Amino acid sequence: MDPQTLTELLDVTVLDRLDRIEDLPADELARSSALRKEGFSAEVTAGLLTQAQLRKEAVKKLGPFAEDMLFTRDGLAQATRLPVAAHHARRLLGEGADTGRDTAADNTGTDSTDADHADSADGDTADAPATIADLGCGIGADSFAFAGMGARVAAVDADEVTAAIASFNLRHLANAEVEHARAEDVDTSEFDALWFDPARRTTDKGSTHGATARIYDPEDFSPSLSWVVDTAIAAKSAGVKLGPGLDHSLIPDEAEAQWVSHAGEVVELCLYFGNARQRPGRSALVMGERTLLVHEDDLPDDDEDGVGELGRYLLEPDGAIVRAGLVTALCGPLQARRVHPKIAYLTSDVEPTGPASAGVSAYEVTDVLSAKIPNLRKALISRGIGSVVIKKRGADIVPDQVRRQLKLPSGDKATLVFTRLGERHVVLLTQPC
Repeated sequence: MDPQTLTELLDVTVLDRLDRIEDLPADELARSSALRKEGFSAEVTAGLLTQAQLRKEAVKKLGPFAEDMLFTRDGLAQATRLPVAAHHARRLLGEGADTGRDTAADNTGTDSTDADHADSADGDTADAPATIADLGCGIGADSFAFAGMGARVAAVDADEVTAAIASFNLRHLANAEVEHARAEDVDTSEFDALWFDPARRTTDKGSTHGATARIYDPEDFSPSLSWVVDTAIAAKSAGVKLGPGLDHSLIPDEAEAQWVSHAGEVVELCLYFGNARQRPGRSALVMGERTLLVHEDDLPDDDEDGVGELGRYLLEPDGAIVRAGLVTALCGPLQARRVHPKIAYLTSDVEPTGPASAGVSAYEVTDVLSAKIPNLRKALISRGIGSVVIKKRGADIVPDQVRRQLKLPSGDKATLVFTRLGERHVVLLTQPC
């Protein structure tokens, strides 16, 4: 979005029409025609339709608050989901973010580190609101949570349009101010905590439509990862939001690295420093109907002994646990073992229960079939299977292509898992538990 388009969108009349856009027909072409007849220009009409669509998409991340916000497509893509943003706020404010969650190895659901961390928080925070600098605030989702939980927030973004949108989105929060500036130019020494969300996309020079491309070199992030880490290490308390695929070798020793999934999707890797760090090392936080925290301290002493025969149940660990390299931390609590030393599936003879079960999807194994398509098709038809969900680990297949090759007639539904048992490539016929 360019500054001129945003200026036109911020007109009171245009904003009012955006808030009432559901009065128009659902069909986009009909909506466009209606808006043009009302006197809106082609550019404003396009902007209104885009914002209406982005608001619908944003509900998944921001709930009902999305109905009163503006977005860019890239800004929405990188925006933090509101429950996760609240988690960030609790960490930076020293309120024991993981209190009440279950751990993989402890059925009590408590952790002394929360109390220890709360005791170590700056004593002045009881007398005055904490101050947080949100450096790379994007459309303002994290600042929304920080300010909503009582902190005084200085939200900063290097992109002029993005900063203006953040200012609009935070307009109801008197304790949040937005500035158009580079993170590197902010005096960070005056803040109790720092939050970084470096831009990981850039304008695609080969595009004529303002498309963006993912940045793969962390030193090309804006600001660069090395600057972010150095600044975070020097801060009293800091958090850094990054993509979950970051190379483990780039994680500094001073940080707690926490991979987070929400509602079954891996959404981020966060590095916590200073007072925001609860325990050093790697952890995975699974957020959903139940919350589970898994830490590298939960890993068994000897990972190599964790491989065994296929049991009655196949367990698929949550993606955050896989990304964090903590799959075997679930073996003890779930009475499970790995099906292969290099594949992130577990197997067990008993259906998973207890807190650690929140970290896996469980499937009952009904048969082990050949991975060869003709043999597999014949076996499925003979069992009355006509609809399949296909999963894979350790198998070089394309699920949609396999589904087309099977050409199954109508029948029952099953989940096929393409994987390896030892040296054998097999297909596990399963049903979700």
